[in-house]
Amino acid sequence: MDNVLAFGAASGQAARVDAVFLLILVVGVFFFFLTQGIMIYFAVKYRRRVPGRDNETPDIHGNPMLEFLWILIPSLVVVAIFYYGWRVYTDQRTSVAGATEVHVNARQWMYEVKYPDGRTAINEIRVPAGKPVKFILSAADVLHGFYLPDFRVKMDMIPGRVTTLWVQPDRPGSYQIYCTVYCGTGHSNMLARLIVMPPGEYAEWVEHGGREGGEAEGKEPLHERGERVVKGAGCLNCHAVEGKEKIGPNFRGVYGSTVPLADGTSVKADEEYLRESIVDPGAKVVKGYPNVMPTFKTSMPPDDVRAAVEYLKTLK
Repeated sequence: MDNVLAFGAASGQAARVDAVFLLILVVGVFFFFLTQGIMIYFAVKYRRRVPGRDNETPDIHGNPMLEFLWILIPSLVVVAIFYYGWRVYTDQRTSVAGATEVHVNARQWMYEVKYPDGRTAINEIRVPAGKPVKFILSAADVLHGFYLPDFRVKMDMIPGRVTTLWVQPDRPGSYQIYCTVYCGTGHSNMLARLIVMPPGEYAEWVEHGGREGGEAEGKEPLHERGERVVKGAGCLNCHAVEGKEKIGPNFRGVYGSTVPLADGTSVKADEEYLRESIVDPGAKVVKGYPNVMPTFKTSMPPDDVRAAVEYLKTLK
């Protein structure tokens, strides 16, 4: 399999795309050196020599057979490249039967993931290795992109439409997902991960309800887990911890402060306010900031919400 998955491809499907580009490269390089070599050969052979001697060249007006072959051979090569590329493209666009379906909804600036059994996640998709996966893509606000460079596939995510994309991950690992369409000021931070797990580990992960489980997670300090949750959920795409203000309020120093609200009142930023701001962000909108934050009520488990709150409390 490693030989098939050369050039960093994460699946045999991606390796076929690489093969198309490799074929075009080899053919292009061959004809480049062929034409340049012939041109140099004739330039030397029929160069100007001693004045008055050997300067006459043959009176050639054409060679029908040579011209026929010169048209036929490149045409056959182009048709062969087109046919092979077309077969690879159609195989990529036609999902195989029995693929696991994962719904992915994009919004500024995150990917909301929903599995067939109802589990949800933000900016992270986990799938088993060796089994086909079909992504059902949608967008809630503006045009977004879903690009898996290691799998050589990309699809637009269009508001009001559903698009699909499928892959068969062969190599366990963690792969970056990019948004390839400029979707606003937080576009460059709109990232997610596709985590391909060995089938046994994936089954164990599902059995734990979509959590890592194990002794290590139980011993992880709550605020450290919260930092991981906040980063993984894409919160820092809109909220700064250091430096320039982003779309939402800065996280630094928010806990314990008095927060002015859009309705003219104010609120003390305690644990309950932070929790409510995560699961129901429209309940208390901070003055001077747009009410655009999506709710994490269904996509972030209560334990992760508590951990995120504990992390925010450490940002003094």
